Amino acid sequence: MLVEALPYITRYAGKIIVVKYGGAAMLDDRLKEAVTQDITLMRAVGFRPVLVHGGGPEISDLMRRLGKQPEFVGGLRVTDRETVELAEMVLVGKVNTSIVALINRQGGRAVGLSGKDARLIVASKRFGAEIDLGFVGDVEQINPELLLTLSEAGYIPVVSSVGAGLDGESYNINADHVAGAIAAAITASKLIVLTDVIGVLQDPSDPSSLLSEVGVTQARELIRTGVADRGMIPKLEACITAVGAGVERAHIIDGRVPHAVVMEVLTNRGVGTMIVPDNSP
Repeated sequence: MLVEALPYITRYAGKIIVVKYGGAAMLDDRLKEAVTQDITLMRAVGFRPVLVHGGGPEISDLMRRLGKQPEFVGGLRVTDRETVELAEMVLVGKVNTSIVALINRQGGRAVGLSGKDARLIVASKRFGAEIDLGFVGDVEQINPELLLTLSEAGYIPVVSSVGAGLDGESYNINADHVAGAIAAAITASKLIVLTDVIGVLQDPSDPSSLLSEVGVTQARELIRTGVADRGMIPKLEACITAVGAGVERAHIIDGRVPHAVVMEVLTNRGVGTMIVPDNSP
């Protein structure tokens, strides 16, 4: 495996790779261990990983324990003022710190961030839904100086998907969109999105219809025609954003497979779906 990994280590040494961490890999202790080991290994061999995470199940769990029923429209959480405060508490105060602790335990040097730190993520209220979603935001701007400074100094930035508007208002943002915007802003070499399926399927009911490679135009068509289901849409949108801004490759991979990240980055056994520019050879 080390011999197989050598050309990839050489190719991506010193390069930034953005990983969006979510789904089952955040809930299963064995998978948590594997993902944080992968991120630490990437840093150890000279890559510069940036980890972006959400935490939807944990937010919903806290809401239920406090007597609030989670409500979703079009896959997005309806977020009143109390809910955005709960989301920020879970994402920044619980999930982020636990990921940082796991990476540090593996020997990495992780630093937890939210979009409010150094105005990393400037957000605005999302409009156009069937109903008012409340404090759900869209990424307006990424200010990546802090990420670059930490990464250049050998740290692993771990970013929660909370942003702030120009007026300081907090917004809960889809973590896939945050990862895509960050990868685009820092022109990462790769974006890797973990999910709970094997990749993008031509027929969502048929695992054998996996699309191993998809161009940007085809990705847009999968969204437009409804082939991509609700959970896959923001992941494809994130990849389209990243590749459209110059990121070489974006990958949607099965986070339920232990060490899927390192298999994607360091071996010939690519997993999931790779999104590439339309003119890619």
